[in-house]
Formats: sequence, C-alpha cells, structure tokens
Amino acid sequence: MTSPFTEEQQRFLRLLELPVPGRPVAGVCASPQAGPAKAAAAAQPPREDPAPAAPPPTPRKPAIPAVLASPAAPPTVPDAPLRDMAAQERRETVIAGLAWADLAAMVSVCQDCPLGATRQHAVFGAGNPQGRWLFVGEAPGAEEDRRGEAFVGRAGQLLDAMLKAMGLERGRDVYIANVLKCRPPNNRDPLGPEVRECLPYLHRQIALVGPQIIVALGRFATQGLLQVDTPLNKLRGTVQHYGDIPVVITYHPAYLLRNPIDKRRVWEDLKKARQVFQEAGGALPEAR
Repeated sequence: MTSPFTEEQQRFLRLLELPVPGRPVAGVCASPQAGPAKAAAAAQPPREDPAPAAPPPTPRKPAIPAVLASPAAPPTVPDAPLRDMAAQERRETVIAGLAWADLAAMVSVCQDCPLGATRQHAVFGAGNPQGRWLFVGEAPGAEEDRRGEAFVGRAGQLLDAMLKAMGLERGRDVYIANVLKCRPPNNRDPLGPEVRECLPYLHRQIALVGPQIIVALGRFATQGLLQVDTPLNKLRGTVQHYGDIPVVITYHPAYLLRNPIDKRRVWEDLKKARQVFQEAGGALPEAR
C-alpha cells in the first residue's frame, strides 16, 4: 500500500511518534508462515515438563526525537500519554468545527498535555483575526505566560518594530499565533507530544483567519507548520506552502535578540515576504 504522505512528511509523523498510513506497524503484521506454524505447534502433544517462561522484557520509553527536544535541556515534565488514533481523530474533528470564540475557550482550559499544569495562562494569539498576514511563532515566553498575551515581551517589541518597517500593524494587518499555546518550563524547546496536541488548534486558527501569506518565525514554528524536519537554514530564502497559502521562513525575534548580526538576513526574508504577498494580489503600504 502506497502512503499518501511524502517521505519528508512521513519522517515528521515518525518524529511525533504517530503511525504512518500505508506503512506496516512493527509487531502487528504476522509473516505469511505464521498461520501454518501456529497450527503445527498446536498439533504437538503438550510437554510433560514445560520450560519456565522467560520474564517479560522491561518496556522502554520511546526517546524524544532530537529535532523536537534539545539534548542540553531535558524535559522537566513527563510526556503526554499517547492518545489512540481514533480518539485523536475525534478530537481533531471537534476542533476543526469550532468557531473562534469556542476555539479560544477550549484552548484556555486545555489540559491535554502536561504544560496545562505548569502554565499560568494559555496564550491564544493576538492581532486582527481578519488580517491578511499570519505570523506563526513557537511558544509563549515568561512575560506572555504571565499576561496571557502573545508576543508582549522583548521579542514581541522587536516583532512590532519589524512589522512597522514592513508597513504593517499588528492590530490592523496581522494576526500572530504560536504552535504551542502554553509556555514550556524554563523556556525549553517544545517536545513532540506537546506539538502534536497543539497543532490542531493552530490549524483551526489558520482556517478561520484565512491569511493570504504566512511568515514562520523560527525552527519549531517552521517544522511544526510544514510537518518537515528540514533545517531552518535550508528553508530560509525559499517559498513553501501550507495548502495553497505561501509560507516565508525567517528567524524568531528571540533569536535576533541573542544574535543581532542576523537582522540583515531577517530583513531580506521580510522583503521577500512582501514580494510574495504582492505577487499574490495583496496591496501593501510603503515599507518604512
């Protein structure tokens, strides 16, 4: 059976510890010889002194994929329990049918991964829900967690300056959302199970906003949105797509606070985003 997913998307599904449609699951599909062998074994007379059974092996916990968890920052909370595929599909179906207010309410009380127990506030998003531009970040920081608002810390101030340079305003032209709606403890990198639980919220936000272009900020936002494990530096300078929506990739503002030398590269990315937006028929004010 041929999988409907590309090789890159299949790798991403495996990183999130999800089965890949069209690929056999280890330990489930029996070999063609299994049936006769089992029948032959059943026909043998029972042993008078059966050998004692070996103790079952101790189950090993799956490793967190390296692309979604930094080895230098081990998780401080347990992984979320793996939901069976049927339940996961039911949850995604419910989320995909929610109106804006109901979606925000569901996010505000979500406890579907351990981050719900460590956060102060879930951070839904910020800006104009009818904006033609959607900027996607990674996860709330300490200030966002404290206030329950997206991009209000130093990284948010830098993002507002970037928008202003493009001739955009957060409350008029842009909506901003994160892949994760809750802050990971100590600002560690997002984990695969956390991304898996939160992505349906982002997918519904994108469907409701209906942006003309998406700008992905940083590695985790890019990989989560596009469902790839390609390094950020290989995606920068290209135009990817989320469905029919063009996606331009650049560095996260928090990265720029630590590496201001790369601001020129970000400006080149933002100019490319303006160009893509205009080629798609969008009208822009003059950049400042």
